[in-house]
Amino acid sequence: MHKALLRQTALSLTLALGASLANADTLRVTVAEYSSKTGPYFEEAATAFEKSNPDTDVQIEVVPWDVLLQKLTTDISGNANADLSIIGTRWLLDFVQEGLAAPLDDYMDDAFKERFFDVFLSPSVMDDQTYGLPVAASARAMYYNKDLFEQAGIDTVPQTWQELSAAAQKISALGDDIAGFGLQGKEIETDVYFYYALWAYGGQLIDDDGTSGLDSDAGYQAAELYKSLIDANATQPGVTSYSREDVQNLFKQGKVGMMITAPFLSNQIRDEAPDLQYGVTAIPAGPDGDRGTYGVTDSIIMFENSKVKDTAWKFLDMLFTTEWREKFTAGEGFLPVNQEVAATPAFADNADLKEFTALLPDARFAPVITGWEEIAAKTSDAVQRIYLGDADIKESLDDAAASINDILDN
Repeated sequence: MHKALLRQTALSLTLALGASLANADTLRVTVAEYSSKTGPYFEEAATAFEKSNPDTDVQIEVVPWDVLLQKLTTDISGNANADLSIIGTRWLLDFVQEGLAAPLDDYMDDAFKERFFDVFLSPSVMDDQTYGLPVAASARAMYYNKDLFEQAGIDTVPQTWQELSAAAQKISALGDDIAGFGLQGKEIETDVYFYYALWAYGGQLIDDDGTSGLDSDAGYQAAELYKSLIDANATQPGVTSYSREDVQNLFKQGKVGMMITAPFLSNQIRDEAPDLQYGVTAIPAGPDGDRGTYGVTDSIIMFENSKVKDTAWKFLDMLFTTEWREKFTAGEGFLPVNQEVAATPAFADNADLKEFTALLPDARFAPVITGWEEIAAKTSDAVQRIYLGDADIKESLDDAAASINDILDN
């Protein structure tokens, strides 16, 4: 009798659990992998949400940045995309025009919108509709190694590209394994590294007439600057073999005097190279004082074909509370997108982040236009050929500009 009762109880529990799961919402979330902390953060958030919403099963999929767009494209074509996904905000226009991203305004009230700094939320607003929320934000600044500066007899941090060139050559002379300036020439943001000098010489990504800004005096001067640094052995050898992460690793090893990158390098130095003496300063200016930093936002969107939009919004609402935003932003080393988060001691008292925040008035964002990823790839290909010495500067940039103009015309 006792065993029969146990079997009956177990069967009842199994049936109840099966009924519960059958009625549960399954919420699928695709997230970009920013660091080793990304997956654990979102899994923790999913667990907390499921605890408050026991009829929901949250499934997190973490995808490396370099293959995220390809992954999303494949999933979308097979109607197998998640309900929510992180995307580069620069991709958002294409997603909106294809009818893939759902507008979020019906879910948001003024209090929710006021959580954000407008500079980070506004790139996701198109035709008065909000299609994404800024999940990650950063700018770019120049890191420099104080010990290498001292060894090279450099007393003043370069404020212009001319000063940087002179300092980089002095630092590179310290040893064969030391690079004065870490220059990225591979993978994501290779084009962006070129823009820093383009902007310094007064150039634009897209000129006022709607055509590419590469085939301009500013473009030619920017390319000549970087090529001269390479030819003077003021960069690491084999520039086109180094991604952003590769150059950052050299910097953390104390082998690079200066490099330009995002706030998250500060967290990496704290965790991986705590004895490294470094500083953060503005990206160098050009001869007329022009300079620009790259402002970046990534957005999280809700797909239009989601069957659980209300549940998806509840999860978003939780992610953008101060508690969860502070945990994510501090862990990844991003700039705060929420005003309350920015006021917390972890950010308000952070000297490195203050340097980045001070650059936001000069921030330039990738144009919100169709085909931007293809345009960026054309730029990267052109500058790689120049860095390798396989192409004439003017010819390479002119050819890239012509290809870009064809994309802009379509």
